Amino acid sequence: MSIKEPTFDIDIPARRPGIHPLALLSKVSEGRYWAYFLILPSLILVALVILYPVLHGINLSFQELRLTRPQNNGFIGLEHYRELLLEDKVFRIALWNTAIYVGGGVIAQFIVGLVAALALNKGGIVMKAASVVVLLPWILPSVVAGNIWALMLDARLGVLNDIFVNLGLLPQYKAWFADPATALPATMVISLWRGFPFFTLLMLAGLQAIDDDLYEAAAVDGANRWQQFWAITLPMLRPVIVATVVLRVIGLVNAPDLVLLLTNGGPGYATQLISLYAVQNAFTDFDFGYAGAISVVTFVILMIFTALYVRITRASQE
Repeated sequence: MSIKEPTFDIDIPARRPGIHPLALLSKVSEGRYWAYFLILPSLILVALVILYPVLHGINLSFQELRLTRPQNNGFIGLEHYRELLLEDKVFRIALWNTAIYVGGGVIAQFIVGLVAALALNKGGIVMKAASVVVLLPWILPSVVAGNIWALMLDARLGVLNDIFVNLGLLPQYKAWFADPATALPATMVISLWRGFPFFTLLMLAGLQAIDDDLYEAAAVDGANRWQQFWAITLPMLRPVIVATVVLRVIGLVNAPDLVLLLTNGGPGYATQLISLYAVQNAFTDFDFGYAGAISVVTFVILMIFTALYVRITRASQE
């Protein structure tokens, strides 16, 4: 006799419609806006670190904000710009000094840096050791470099004054930073000493990226060293030159550290620079609104210079 097994009817509920998280992520990643979603954290970081301070500085330039007279603080519109561009003689002197300091400094640093890079590109044990020595001025902090040169050019104990007097180049020790005629040139020489390794390092990297076959082919065609330099080296270095010049101009305009250490803008206004003038207004006179206006004008000048320089360089390359 067979025993029939009992059967049970179990109702299995149907799966409710929905979208799995991984399926949703896969679907979103195929869309056109996925790349923007990935860079969103970086954009937020840039906005917080860069964009917000810039906008705050621009807004500050429209405010009267003096810590010494807080009762008069408030919105004044374009008053700072009117005073800066039409009435402030110190700003005009600082603008002229900045043009000389930055223009002459970048040209001199570029020439010396390129010559040093060409020499170091020869290779060899001596040049490898020399490359370390060349980079020392760039490695030194500005405070250390400024104090070293201040002692070397001291009017009483300066070793350079002693050398110049013994060689007959000077009748007596000279106070280089106390004479309006020599204060700015002396500061530019120190800036040259400290800044040319920046060009040397980047130019050397650009030179080592040039294929030697180009020089060999040019030599076979009868080109001498000078012709190879103008036809191969400079054109191949053009992107590096553009980048280094722009970066160094921005660096010199925005960094008054050497001038602050050596002369503080003096004697008189002989070495006054735009960036130093903004620092003095902010942290000596505590006039942050006027310092903000100076900073905004400097920012606009740098933007115009960069755009024109890149466009002119690109046009000449084409």
